[in-house]
Amino acid sequence: MLTPLDFIVIGTYLVGIAAFGVLTSGKQTSTTDYFLGGRDLPWWAVSFSVVATETSTLTVIGVPAVTYGGSFTFLQITIGYIIGRVIVAAFFLPRYFKGSMSTAYEFLGQRFGDAMRATAAGTFMITRLLADGVRLFATAIPLRVIAVSMGYDEVSYGLIIAVIAIITVAYTLVGGIRAVVWMDAIQMGLYVGGGIVAAILLLGDVPTTWWADAGEAGKLALFDFGFGESLSAWLTTPYVFWTAVLGGGIFAMASHGTDHLIVQRLLTCRDEADAKKALIASGFLVMLQFALFLFVGLLLWAHYGGVSPADLGLANGNEIFPRYLIEGLPPGLSGLILAGIIAAAMSTLSSSLNSLASSSLFDLYERLGGRPLSQEQSLRLSRVLTLVWGLVFIGSALLFTDYTGPVVELGLSIASFTYGGLLGIFLLGLLNARPNQQDGIIAFLVSIVLLFVIVKGVWYSPADGWMLQLMMSGSPEGYSPIGWPVCNLRRFISRNRK
Repeated sequence: MLTPLDFIVIGTYLVGIAAFGVLTSGKQTSTTDYFLGGRDLPWWAVSFSVVATETSTLTVIGVPAVTYGGSFTFLQITIGYIIGRVIVAAFFLPRYFKGSMSTAYEFLGQRFGDAMRATAAGTFMITRLLADGVRLFATAIPLRVIAVSMGYDEVSYGLIIAVIAIITVAYTLVGGIRAVVWMDAIQMGLYVGGGIVAAILLLGDVPTTWWADAGEAGKLALFDFGFGESLSAWLTTPYVFWTAVLGGGIFAMASHGTDHLIVQRLLTCRDEADAKKALIASGFLVMLQFALFLFVGLLLWAHYGGVSPADLGLANGNEIFPRYLIEGLPPGLSGLILAGIIAAAMSTLSSSLNSLASSSLFDLYERLGGRPLSQEQSLRLSRVLTLVWGLVFIGSALLFTDYTGPVVELGLSIASFTYGGLLGIFLLGLLNARPNQQDGIIAFLVSIVLLFVIVKGVWYSPADGWMLQLMMSGSPEGYSPIGWPVCNLRRFISRNRK
């Protein structure tokens, strides 16, 4: 059970982070200040912000669930993440820093036209709204578990989500991207530090034979090359090395090369060289972060004797780590690590709010509104848009309150529906001068529809082979879907063929 000290720690964090965010924001006199920090932020802080933005609560509670029920093979994806970042640094960033662009989709407007720019920006907004809605909901899971365990059944997901969102909107609304980046750096340190503390305490609590037991159970496997398996097995197993690295690389190219959530942070750097350092360094930081929380999941497996979540009275693996936090830590430390989980969500939410407001203003309003605004009017509208997106995010997070699967995979799968098309249209614009705006829009929309059909309609069973049947939820009995890394690979191949 949590103690009064734990609640004091959590409350102090929530109040302190909002106040500190406002104090470090500085004064904004233009949208360049509000959305790009005056293009004068240090690369290392930007790198931390990138990591905090993309990993969030899904890493803190979702990744331990992966190793609790599986092994370390999930880490193979991070090799692809690093490769993808290097490619983005070499080929995408030079284009973004040429001409001082404000958003990632400004390139598409210059290459194809405003309609293509607006289409891509609208797709980005829908993707971020859903994917980061999952992340915000994921934060409510451990807090809801705590409330129920203490007899407060009336504390709902909606209340928890609203409180976190309101506090995050407060410092994002006032401080802009500068406050977001510096708060991301602090919040990353908090939740990573919490993971390290949890690992140290678990190491002193697990049986002495835990490492040997984990090896016998296959929990220590790092690579799965799929040798001896059929091509169908490769295509339907998410973490076979080749599909994981290729899929992870393409996923990173799309998320860090075409998603304004990340590109906006890179545009706040002082120059292109700093942006490249921030981007590539973030890949190695993500690998270390994933390794840390996978290790925590392994220690939790040893701590609970490898029993299933159901045997512990839990709905799914996402509740394993929160369960340990409320019953296995000394007073104060539970509150500290829970504050870290909240910090992870706030870092992603604040980043999304600022990037969505930025894209709404630059990619939609200024291009399609028809009425030019002064700097003062633009800055005022930017804050209004930030507030509106904050309210919309609360509704988005509530859409997932009945979901019981691994939230880390859900968050990745939502983004993967549109990332392939976004990457494809950027590559089309970079590598081929012939297609016009109409060609680009048609190819982009067709690729998204095709991907949806592949993800929701293509299934495989070792006994019966492949089957094509559109399923809006779940999967046919005995069949498994193709893995999300393969979806990204197929979309990449599809876009190049077109």
